Amino acid sequence: MPASWALSEQCATPMAVIDRGLDLRALSPALIEWLGGAHVRRGDALALLDATPPSLCDAAARALAQERRVWLREARLHSAIGDRVADLAFTPLERDSLLLEVMPATEPAAGARLSESLRGFAHEVRGPLAGMRGAAQLLQRRLDAPDLRELAGLVIGEVDRLSGLSERLLHAGAKPRLARVNVHEIVERVAALASTGADALEVRRDYDPSLPPVRIDADRVLQALLNLSRNALEAGARGLVLRTRVEHAARIGDQVVRLAARIEVVDDGRGVPAFLAGTLYEPLVSGRADGSGLGLAIAREIAREHGGELSHVSRPGATVFSLLLPITDDGAHA
Repeated sequence: MPASWALSEQCATPMAVIDRGLDLRALSPALIEWLGGAHVRRGDALALLDATPPSLCDAAARALAQERRVWLREARLHSAIGDRVADLAFTPLERDSLLLEVMPATEPAAGARLSESLRGFAHEVRGPLAGMRGAAQLLQRRLDAPDLRELAGLVIGEVDRLSGLSERLLHAGAKPRLARVNVHEIVERVAALASTGADALEVRRDYDPSLPPVRIDADRVLQALLNLSRNALEAGARGLVLRTRVEHAARIGDQVVRLAARIEVVDDGRGVPAFLAGTLYEPLVSGRADGSGLGLAIAREIAREHGGELSHVSRPGATVFSLLLPITDDGAHA
């Protein structure tokens, strides 16, 4: 049994340790309480908890085989008080075992607080954004150099985009505004913004010209990619590669889609700290003392709004964030 298991005995998060045979080797008191009592015991099969077999065993087997953390969203588990819904994380441990973490779907308090904070932020920035737009317009009219006028136009465009995002935050629950979009137009805007300013990145493009239009909310996807490029800059990156690919038989979560668009942001920064690997996309988690911990959380939320997913692989000097968006023959998201 992992030496760290003693710590989880005191943890409020329901947890279990699963062996390679997919049997429960240990259950935390929080998990036993969440299940409504000890109707499942040490030594029982994981499958006994599965209300939609074989989803739990499949996810656990995949985590063991691929040696990576696997999420199972909105899983249904048997309990002594009826089936319960939770998000599950299967994390490989030493000695061919897994740590199962259970995040009950009935605990939205942190997300609700985050949404309220974002709406408050959106309300506060509307005034400054209007002032910035007016100043940029005045500059654009008075500048003679075409490149400077273009930069002023870039500022105006970004202010308009942020104003639109602020309005949508103030009206939480609005659905994405979907339209068929050439993804490369969005990626080019990311490249333009990442290449400007005192802390500019050197940007290279690696595009797949066969990528078809994708039905997405262009502003939201742009925001996700800007968050990833900003994350690279904050990790000390000097270079950025923006890559697009068409992917066939792509796996998104527990589903395989026939066709997907993969957009990758590759940087040469310090990489993702090991202590953040398991919580990187959670709100208010940051590797910097002055970080907000919202950029990656919002980027993943945007990916999931589109039926997609955001993932990463990282080591110092080579970090790849991959945004995967499902597409169909007519360009609609799956």
